Amino acid sequence: MKTRSQLNNKITTEGTGFRELVRKHKRRTYYLALRLTGDHHSAEDLSQEVFIKLYRSFDKIKGESKLSTWLYRVTVNTWISSKRKRSFSMLSYKDNASLTEMEKEKAVQENMLSFPAPDMESQDLKDHIENALNNITEREKAVFILRHYEDLPLRDIADILKIAEGTVKSLLFRAVRKLRSELSFYVEQPNFERAE
Repeated sequence: MKTRSQLNNKITTEGTGFRELVRKHKRRTYYLALRLTGDHHSAEDLSQEVFIKLYRSFDKIKGESKLSTWLYRVTVNTWISSKRKRSFSMLSYKDNASLTEMEKEKAVQENMLSFPAPDMESQDLKDHIENALNNITEREKAVFILRHYEDLPLRDIADILKIAEGTVKSLLFRAVRKLRSELSFYVEQPNFERAE
């Protein structure tokens, strides 16, 4: 395996080292971005932005951290920054486009009358999970995704987010508690039969 300095020399002289890094890490970076954003196009944009940042600051990356750790960190931080920018610009739009209470009630009633086909139920579950993930804080979502989707140890998550391991545990606990509350209706549905 090539060292970072060898790859850095290739990047500056040939440009092939960077292509090699992108090829090696693009899939993992994209899927993390997809889990964070929940949207294919946003995930592509986020991944591209991460690799642009990698290219611009490759020689400044600390030697003691792994490149994958740096990519996770930049992906999460870039997502949080873009989400904050987007939510700030959407504040005035939301005020003008909010639904009236009657419209909300009508939408709820229409959803209650529709019966999904069996193959749609798994998609509905995925949608509910995605909505629940969108209702927790950015840091909680990042910790939850890094732990349960990327299967990273708590210590690595702490390194990626530059926070204490105890903070990671606290964020993960709060995320799980909120998600459990948001998705509790799946457990409480009366149509579920329990094996006794």
